[in-house]
Amino acid sequence: MTTVEPGGAASRGASGAHCACGTAALLVRTLGRIDASWTDGVVQTPLGEVPRVRTVLHLADRLGTARVRSGIGRMNYRVTPGVYAVGQPTADSTVLVSANYKLSFDRLRCALAGRDAWILVIDTHGINVWCAAGKGTFGTAEVARRVLASGLARLVSHRRLVVPQLAATGVSAHEVRGACGFTVVYGPVRAEDLPAFLDARMKATPAMRLVRFALRDRAVLIPVEVTGGGKYALLLAAAFLLLGGLGAHGYSAAGLASVGLPSAALLLGGFLAAAIFGPLLLPWLPGKPFAMKGAVLGALVVLALALWHVLVGAVFASGLHAAAWALILPTIGSFIVMTFTGSSTFTSLSGVLREMRVAVALQIGAGVVGLALWVTGLFVGHPV
Repeated sequence: MTTVEPGGAASRGASGAHCACGTAALLVRTLGRIDASWTDGVVQTPLGEVPRVRTVLHLADRLGTARVRSGIGRMNYRVTPGVYAVGQPTADSTVLVSANYKLSFDRLRCALAGRDAWILVIDTHGINVWCAAGKGTFGTAEVARRVLASGLARLVSHRRLVVPQLAATGVSAHEVRGACGFTVVYGPVRAEDLPAFLDARMKATPAMRLVRFALRDRAVLIPVEVTGGGKYALLLAAAFLLLGGLGAHGYSAAGLASVGLPSAALLLGGFLAAAIFGPLLLPWLPGKPFAMKGAVLGALVVLALALWHVLVGAVFASGLHAAAWALILPTIGSFIVMTFTGSSTFTSLSGVLREMRVAVALQIGAGVVGLALWVTGLFVGHPV
């Protein structure tokens, strides 16, 4: 029987079944998507044909990764929920649970190269493991529901699921067992540690339990930070460019060139400095609040510009404009780096909320004063 999962992807599966997890509901038992570009044949099972996935990324996979890393189509980068095979698994093979966010799924299948295993993809609405666990979509109910809906008990002889450690906040092991009869084993934080974890009979070392946020982890987030805020930065830069033509003697092209264009460049430069160097320098920027770290980074940019102004050539059109940018650039840095809290392991929800209550008010105040100084400088400023 052919069914369609939410999102429109066709799947091949068996008949409906009832799930006793939460409110009883009629569910369609589905296998994974057979016609996906990252599949390589099928494995015959008591449930029917289970698609076998590739463990090497192809060009399309890499292009898709680059696209979503840049913030394009992230919420639609999904895998059809269901059961998938790696290699030639048997009834004794390990079952690993994955989110249906394709980046998460890709990391898992690549880590299993050369092994025989089953992958149970649950429906997290295209959200990664950690975020989905926090939102409840990678949760106890969905794991148990998908186990029952897929007929997993007919596929394997054991009753054990390997669930990512980062899903532990959403998945209650004893509740999963009570709902569907499968025991949950929490795997390592990172997919690349899975081979060692499995070889050690599912025993994790302390290093496997450690959540790291090293330079490389932070660097891969830069493209989405740039594209996410870039459109707003471009709009603000365009506004500064056009307003730069205003002056005491009316509107002029000379003002656009001498004030508007440099101002637009300063705003974009301040945004890029915060979006790029904020993540890269995060552990070394002083202060615990991210808003403070960003403000310090913006102040360093102002200092560098001031030195350039003195030693090389004019950067600021007037003294008022110099004072304005001394407020605007730290404000931009503070806001951009503060938004990075959602991508970081350094913060907690309660800490972020406390920080924002203070930081946002200060950012608004500094930004308004800086903008007022800049506009005033268009009419009464003097070159510095």
